[in-house]
Amino acid sequence: MRHTLSGSVDAINRVSPSRTPELIITYFVHPDCKTATKSLTVSGKPVKTPCELFRLEPGRVRIRVGRQKNTFRKSRVYLIHSLPRTVCLISVFAVLTSGGSPAVGGEETEGIRVTQHDVLPTLWLRCAACHGRQHQDGDLDLRSKASILKGGKSGPALVPGDPENSLILKRIHAEEMPPRKRLIEVSVKPMEEGEIRLLTAWIEAGTPEVDNNSHQGNIEFPVSDEDRQFWSFQPPQEFPVPSVKTTERVRNSIDAFILEKLEAKGLSLSPEADRRTLIRRAAFDLTGLPPEPEKVDVFLADHEPGAYARMIETLLSSRRYGERWGGYWLDRAGYADTEGEREQDILRPHAYRYRDYVIRAFDADKPYDRFLLEQLAGDELADYENAKEITPEIYDNLVATGFLRMTPDPTWFNVTGFVPNRLDVVADVVDVLGSAVLGLAVKCARCHEHKFDPIPQEDYYSLTAIFKGAYDEHDWMKPNSSNLKDLINTGRYSFRYLPHVPAEELREWKSRESELEAEIAALRKTSNEQVAPLKQQYFEDRLAELPEALRIDVRRAVETGADKRDEIQKYLNEKFKTTLFPTDEQLKESNEDFKNAIEETEKQIESVEKKRWPKPMVRALWDRGQPSPTYLLRRGDYLTPSRIVEPAALSVLSTSKLDIKPPWPGSKKTGRRLALAKWLVQPDHPLTARVMVNTIWKHHFRYGIVKSMDNFGHTGSLPTHPELLDWLALEFSRGHWSVKDMHRLIMNSSTYRQKSTVTPAQEQFDLDNDLLSRYPMKRMEAEVLWDTLLLLSGRLDETPFGSADGVKVRPDGLVTAIGTDKGWRRSIYVEHNRKQNMTILECFDLPRPTPNCVERTISTVAPQALHLLNNETISQLTLSFADRVVQKAGTDPAQQIEKCYQLALGRSPTSEEKELATETFHRLREAWNETESDPDRKALANLCHILINSAEFIYID
Repeated sequence: MRHTLSGSVDAINRVSPSRTPELIITYFVHPDCKTATKSLTVSGKPVKTPCELFRLEPGRVRIRVGRQKNTFRKSRVYLIHSLPRTVCLISVFAVLTSGGSPAVGGEETEGIRVTQHDVLPTLWLRCAACHGRQHQDGDLDLRSKASILKGGKSGPALVPGDPENSLILKRIHAEEMPPRKRLIEVSVKPMEEGEIRLLTAWIEAGTPEVDNNSHQGNIEFPVSDEDRQFWSFQPPQEFPVPSVKTTERVRNSIDAFILEKLEAKGLSLSPEADRRTLIRRAAFDLTGLPPEPEKVDVFLADHEPGAYARMIETLLSSRRYGERWGGYWLDRAGYADTEGEREQDILRPHAYRYRDYVIRAFDADKPYDRFLLEQLAGDELADYENAKEITPEIYDNLVATGFLRMTPDPTWFNVTGFVPNRLDVVADVVDVLGSAVLGLAVKCARCHEHKFDPIPQEDYYSLTAIFKGAYDEHDWMKPNSSNLKDLINTGRYSFRYLPHVPAEELREWKSRESELEAEIAALRKTSNEQVAPLKQQYFEDRLAELPEALRIDVRRAVETGADKRDEIQKYLNEKFKTTLFPTDEQLKESNEDFKNAIEETEKQIESVEKKRWPKPMVRALWDRGQPSPTYLLRRGDYLTPSRIVEPAALSVLSTSKLDIKPPWPGSKKTGRRLALAKWLVQPDHPLTARVMVNTIWKHHFRYGIVKSMDNFGHTGSLPTHPELLDWLALEFSRGHWSVKDMHRLIMNSSTYRQKSTVTPAQEQFDLDNDLLSRYPMKRMEAEVLWDTLLLLSGRLDETPFGSADGVKVRPDGLVTAIGTDKGWRRSIYVEHNRKQNMTILECFDLPRPTPNCVERTISTVAPQALHLLNNETISQLTLSFADRVVQKAGTDPAQQIEKCYQLALGRSPTSEEKELATETFHRLREAWNETESDPDRKALANLCHILINSAEFIYID
């Protein structure tokens, strides 16, 4: 079988000038085919360079495969996919024939020019845990060639040109480096044979080095000006507000942009919704809870100009606003109260501080640019280590960096704390930044060039380099501990926590600790007094068993102070002390009274220990000095580092370098994250403002102007109203990045105030409502539904902030929240567990962030209706709902029905509904009359239950 294959892409430009690239083609041939074509030419010259897969470097080259018959060699084929009886060209690779990457497995190093940049990554990987920044056992630092030659207590670690007398190789061959007994403890694997041979070759060659710049090389696929012409990679454009025919419906510029497209289809905006609908819609949008009937009445009675705008302002000033809109951001950040990744999903005891920071930030309308600065580089905004006091601003800055600590992190556990696990944590951080802030799938460039967007793999690793001052995989800090005592007694920076909390909070914690210690001391004292006679009796009994001639001398010896005993007494004390003074365990076995007394004390002490709070600390991220170099990892594999890359922004969005410098004179911080944050919040940044206003728009209108919330790239949705999106982005950035101003602009528009009913013309020309010819009806989100049920039942505890309320698994398997004395707090304060969340919330699409959730799925499944109908907790809440109705409406069924509708649906029942509800109530009361002591209460609860299962209750129009 013969085939001719050809193809071409950009010219290769991947390796440093000192290296010669050669090429190899890999393909798959169907097993039935015994021969295949294999011939590669570059610039007309044939190139045939066999090599192993790990030596391959992906590259784009101009290729041509000629018609040449060859015997098929399986050893040179790497199967990716196949088509029957078809030769399938897979990929073309550049191979470094002089220089190269660290060898692995059984690869030979002969003929390869090895430099320190081929060896140092291996030493960082295998040795930095014991000979790096945190620890330098034997005073040996293996992070640079200079420190290696300097050596430690045992002398230089190597002798250039003399592998046999190089101490480092002797220790490695003796399996003393890394020490096998500490491999799991420090999450390190032994050196592989290929790595040892490469190190040997480097020493044998005299430890040659090359300049860093020559090792960096250039980006293989430089982003072109043509790439930057895509709409989302351009800064937001100035568009004039269009002129429209229906000027009477234009309240602000939003309406003009919407009407322009509607009028082009012969449509217009729908009529304005009634006032009851508008206040219910606005209340759910801004606070996540329905308006109280009293507030509805006030709004309906306000006929002065500006009544609607005043109603919006009242909702924006509500403390419930931050809990609602802070929740949206927590989704994007991937907020969780547990570490995730492992079956033992341990708690993050201080994660709630970040949640509270976000809620307060939205309540205070913190400018979005400042909001991002604090979250990406709060530790670089003030010299907190040398501050005289931790001010609220410094505290907020540090807590804000928890944004970069929200991703799943299994590295608290030694078995999952190896370098690949650490790199996964950093990858998740980059993923969250990309999806939540940039609206791009940056993660797709981790192992190869992005397949659809102009994001080279080098750009990806340049982004990871920005975070390396804090997230250095070779100088790693554990994020947490499964042992609470570790976090109570932790030393400075033992884990990835900072002790910089407000002084008042620290004093409160110390006072509580003192009280608990005193309580434990009192319990121990009481216990000692109780068991002292038992110990004395044991002593007398054992002493009586000794020969009479010894008893007096032995008693005198053990009762004499240790510093006053003579030699004979010392001997007698040593000989008989174990016989006369047993351990508590021995006494437990021989004396039931002693056992009961000790166990009771232990239970009491354990009960007191559970009252301890973790030591006040901040789950923050901070730079720890100059990090190790960042290498581009071929195929994303930490074992195949390529060249060094420098911290930089995405080249498709910026043609200039980041302004990276220490944040203040004398600072050890890199300033990398601060430079990134400042670049992101530039007013002309192509994506930052667009992504945020699109998010705000989505939560008001169900869908964003760009429907693919986390993908503004080539495979994402195009904006339905691109001019409006850019106009909003510019308004946002020029208007001090105020989120609340965006609400005011959107909610005061005629577009927002439309009815949700559908007309035949809209079905024909705007079926999916892309043009917003009507208001889009929305279903309550999981938290809104649960919080509303709590509010209606009078069981909502509105206590804000503080540690998360835990969850528990009931015997029937349902996961529920642990309540308070008043009921339950809002869902945002319930523990966000990556393994198990409240069953009813997950049933209604509460996400488990992996690592975050930019847009939730919306499902309609049978369990949702079944939960609302049959869930035991829901039934209990409807009983409480009925009790609340009685408190407000008295015992008159007609008044009760009126109040039920007002509370649940925000309106009074129609005459037909009132008649039907009255008939239903009486039937239910008769049905419960024989089995219930209070049939009226049960019947009213059933009526409440019916209303919360109605579509009008669950949907917001």
